[in-house]
Amino acid sequence: MTESGVIPAQAGISRLRRYCKSPQRRTAVCAGITAALALLASNAAALELRGHAKLQATSTNLPVDSLLQDFSDDPMNDAGFDLRLKLKNRAGGWSWRADYQLLARQGDRLELQQKTSLTGFGNAALPEDDLRLFDLTHRISDQDDHVMTHRLDRLYLSHTTDKTVFNFGRQAVSWGNGLFYNPVDFFNPFDPAAIDTEYKTGDDMLYSQYLLNSGDDLQAVWVARRDDDADVEHDRSSLAFKYHGFSQQAEFDLLLAEHYDDRILALGGAVDVAEAIWRSDIVLTDTRAETFTSAILNWSYSWIAWNKNLSASIEYYRNGFGIDDADYGPLALVDNPELAQRLQRGELFTLGKNYLAAAASIELAPLWMLTTTLFHNLDDDSLLLQIFSRHDLQQDLQLLVALNLPRGDNGSEFGGIDSIISGRPLAIDESFFMQLAWYF
Repeated sequence: MTESGVIPAQAGISRLRRYCKSPQRRTAVCAGITAALALLASNAAALELRGHAKLQATSTNLPVDSLLQDFSDDPMNDAGFDLRLKLKNRAGGWSWRADYQLLARQGDRLELQQKTSLTGFGNAALPEDDLRLFDLTHRISDQDDHVMTHRLDRLYLSHTTDKTVFNFGRQAVSWGNGLFYNPVDFFNPFDPAAIDTEYKTGDDMLYSQYLLNSGDDLQAVWVARRDDDADVEHDRSSLAFKYHGFSQQAEFDLLLAEHYDDRILALGGAVDVAEAIWRSDIVLTDTRAETFTSAILNWSYSWIAWNKNLSASIEYYRNGFGIDDADYGPLALVDNPELAQRLQRGELFTLGKNYLAAAASIELAPLWMLTTTLFHNLDDDSLLLQIFSRHDLQQDLQLLVALNLPRGDNGSEFGGIDSIISGRPLAIDESFFMQLAWYF
């Protein structure tokens, strides 16, 4: 590694090619890597290889009456590893990007998720490509209490001019004005309580952007997906158009989309009022059988006190697909298929209808930020308090630490939803998360 942190291009290419020569590793991942390297090697002098390695540890306590006690150890201890190698190349208006990931998970919560459907709403422990257009993921190891996967999370070709951008391949896009909850961001959004939000999972898409002379821009996205029979189907894909504009001190967005055969109309914006920023989105989803309305409204403000940088924010979220009577019993999702589908796809992470979230951050030192966040389900009065520290120990070494404290009555979302056994909720107690990341 050079002093600048850039691995010489030819050395990085040689290492990846040697890795992929093994017959056991001739998977779709290596095929993608080989294709990308062949296309990029012609301009290898401009090629850079960067990345990170992250070690993670989580410990989660279980209440004594939780049904999860019958299926897992208490506390549930898990460990994880995330290696990302980012390969980039630019030549004139053309550029490529390829991100290789090696992911591993091991522990009690993973085993619980692998064996039962009691947690995670059926979402995979690690990303899968079964329903994506391209299969760029290979499961190296798959056991009850540990899994290992390698994949390409980014692999796309880009062309840019003064007014246009065209990207094709695996990439990520984020839309919407939500700070905690974001109903407009329906392409692999983050869990509102997620700690590490550095990279969204990529999707196979065609993305374009056109910049108008006024500074406004028009964006378009087409995401192709497969059904359970591996066929590319219209009712599994997404087509979206977004107009982003400016008006004096305000910005506004207008979005039209067809997503999994649903029609979506969204209107949002942001405005500066008294040195604070107000943002909002309203989203109408027409499932052809019913129309659902979701919305967010938030406020954020930053200031300096005690020679420290501080910030605060608060957000109201209405989940149009949520349950409004605080009854999340075993049949709740059966009676709410639209909610169940979005939980299964990883587009939603909440069961209720109305939420309030608030956060306050203080910069303890130039490289150390402490944040306290509160998530409040207004329908069942349950809470999740999160205390989160981000500390850059040195230039390329970062430590994340978080404590999650859920509170609520049995049967509530954060207190533990009811199971099929009376008095035995699906509840978890406080959890501790730590991640050490090295960037190179």
